[in-house]
Amino acid sequence: MNWFSRGGFERSLERLWYGESAIGWVLQPFAVVFRMLVALRVQAYHSGIFGRERIPVPVIVVGNITVGGTGKTPIVSWLATQLSDSGRKPGIVSRGYGTSMRSRLVMVTGKSSYQDVGDEPLVLARQTGAPICIGVDRVAAVRHLVGEADVDVVIADDGLQHYRMIRDFEIAVVDGQRVLGNRRMLPAGPLREPPARMDKVDVVLINGDSDYSGGYRFDLLPRQAVSLGDSQHRDLSEFGGMKVWAVAGIGNPQRFSTMLEAFAINPVLVDIPDHGMVSLSALKRQQPWPILMTEKDAVKYLDNPSDDTWYVPVVVQMSEPTEASIMKQIHSAISND
Repeated sequence: MNWFSRGGFERSLERLWYGESAIGWVLQPFAVVFRMLVALRVQAYHSGIFGRERIPVPVIVVGNITVGGTGKTPIVSWLATQLSDSGRKPGIVSRGYGTSMRSRLVMVTGKSSYQDVGDEPLVLARQTGAPICIGVDRVAAVRHLVGEADVDVVIADDGLQHYRMIRDFEIAVVDGQRVLGNRRMLPAGPLREPPARMDKVDVVLINGDSDYSGGYRFDLLPRQAVSLGDSQHRDLSEFGGMKVWAVAGIGNPQRFSTMLEAFAINPVLVDIPDHGMVSLSALKRQQPWPILMTEKDAVKYLDNPSDDTWYVPVVVQMSEPTEASIMKQIHSAISND
């Protein structure tokens, strides 16, 4: 691994944040300063020094307090579907990480370009069909969305720290494997807010088996692999015993690799950063193995797919009582808006 590449740097930080490393103590003074700044900012919003804005429709925030992926995007997709099935008209706002239009407010459709809107909003548009607006200013994005589309509830993707936007319900998503890491604030650890912030959200959702308590468990179940070239479907078991390139530009790529291993697949994990890309043709020149990737990665390669390249959609699964309990809490909160 090249430590000086963006992917190598991210992996090095992950080893620091989610393992034991003496370097963490070196960075702890900076983490103390960061924690103080976070506390001052939060207090400024709660005391009225910084203004907060009420949106004309209920707002549900889905986020986390750690840097990196926890499974927020599948939860946003699941929640949009649940709300739609219950008769609500959900819309979604996202910042559109890595786009060429971050300074603008842009409506997303399933035919948008990932360069313009980002990979996660494009995946959400393709999965849910819900109206989506991207923008760095979440309040402006919500107002634009409400003005442009017929929505009666908004899901704010990764909006937990956007205190200017008054919210009606908060969901925090936790990676069951990595949880809160070393429980230190940035840059000594992965935390954007102190662990006590988890006690203030309405619902905590835990991605997979975990020792972490105080939340509801969900799992991401893989579906059939889909060819990028002709959209044919193939059971993952058909890749059993094969070596494959595993392309996962997500916050926790090891989770994708472990999922493939459960089907007796032998994945070679490609070292790329979150939201990053790799040359598929270069991989094929190294070894002509099949390429399996996440759906988040797939939207970046649809215009120029390589042969024998597949993406693996996942679907949120939780017990019926858990699902019913969460949705009951949400409907109670947003009905009183």
